[in-house]
Amino acid sequence: MGMSGAYGPADERESIATIHAALDQGITLLDTGDYYNAGHNELLIARALEGRAGRALLSVKFGALRAPDGAWLGIDLRPAAVKNFVGYSLTRLRVDHIDIYRPGRSDPNVPIEETMGAITELIAAGYVRAVGLSEVGADTLRRAHAVHPVADLQIEYSLISRGPEAKIFPAVAEFGVGVTAYGVLSRGLLAGSSTAGKGDFRGHLPRFSGANLEQNRRVVETLGRLAAEHGCTASQLAIAWVLAKGDNIVPVIGARTRKQLSEALGALDVKLSRGDLATIETAIPPETVAGARYDERQMRILDSERSS
Repeated sequence: MGMSGAYGPADERESIATIHAALDQGITLLDTGDYYNAGHNELLIARALEGRAGRALLSVKFGALRAPDGAWLGIDLRPAAVKNFVGYSLTRLRVDHIDIYRPGRSDPNVPIEETMGAITELIAAGYVRAVGLSEVGADTLRRAHAVHPVADLQIEYSLISRGPEAKIFPAVAEFGVGVTAYGVLSRGLLAGSSTAGKGDFRGHLPRFSGANLEQNRRVVETLGRLAAEHGCTASQLAIAWVLAKGDNIVPVIGARTRKQLSEALGALDVKLSRGDLATIETAIPPETVAGARYDERQMRILDSERSS
């Protein structure tokens, strides 16, 4: 997502070089969405994978409707729309199948059973290999899983966004569903980064605004002190924390450059004991963070927030 304008302008050559570096260092999952800058991200990935077919699993989100200026127009998860979306994604990605296909959000006007039924048909036809979900609560996960086994749930999870632990993760464990955790650095907040101005959607997020940002900077300072004790950076400690929370959790790293990628991969060398986790969580309890992870409108429509 970050390579397609969400955080301001991105360098396409560096983006492709970063994907190549990731593949060369053993990264096996590329996560995208057909609505990341109107298909730009899928086209970018296709160019990056030229001559590298089969090197990575492709996880694709669909369903969000966006205007030409990027404005959010809603979600469409009708069966006909699902099949339409996948056709365009296959063409942009230049592949004959998608490894993990998932609605990016729930559609209040379409029962999840209907959407799952459409994806099940796409699996039978060979266009999709596995079903994933994104930002849904435990009840929706159960209903979806009753139609077809869900391989993976993508949800925001980090040291400062721990809502899924209450009800969603127990449901995930019940059904043996994997987790791809996004926002593990809270969109760069835990790395100490700032908004890049025009085109950076973080300017609309509560955690990056006004007094909230000032308070959250103090949280990042605490994380930095803990990281120094472990001989790593704040980013590495935040990623290592997620890695240590469960073997079924795969952090989605939003690196846009080879330098960011290299730092992120350093988290693999940070080993945290149960005692370390307890110390970190005591020092940075979720309630110390100011602001919700999305704006009020987005929080209202998230199925994961209604059901968690």
